[in-house]
Amino acid sequence: MFLELIATFVAGIAGAGIMMLLNRITGNRLPRWLVPVAAGAAMLTMTISSEYAWYGRTTQNMPDRLEVIETVESRAAYRPWTYVVPYINRFIALDRAGVQANAEQPQMRLADLLFYGRWKPTTAVQIMVDCDRNARADPGESGLETQNLRWREVGADDPFVASICKEG
Repeated sequence: MFLELIATFVAGIAGAGIMMLLNRITGNRLPRWLVPVAAGAAMLTMTISSEYAWYGRTTQNMPDRLEVIETVESRAAYRPWTYVVPYINRFIALDRAGVQANAEQPQMRLADLLFYGRWKPTTAVQIMVDCDRNARADPGESGLETQNLRWREVGADDPFVASICKEG
């Protein structure tokens, strides 16, 4: 976060510098108010590009064993450009290497999900899936203790069930 703030300030200084150079090249014919406008535009451009590049940077640096199974796009009134091109500010990844099948009931699988969010710490959660019933048990206050599980029938097209059950 700190480095992005520094990069935004540097972009603002660069934008102002370029406009000052253009003004000098044109013989000081440009209005003086273009310098702060160019600095602000450069800072805004830097911030927007950083927001849109976050998902790509984050997924590119993830280990190969993690698979993105769901993304959340963001749109906001105070960011009107997101209605044209929304950006991804959260996603959920499955730890493929951590999927465990129950020895006595092979259709039951336990998996680790990682919740990534822009400006939020990564959170790990365990989820249990019944591949035969296409159901999942999300963790509650007591975790995934079998006597307290609340199963939800979600169907085979649920991204969590589909990803976890495609394991052999």
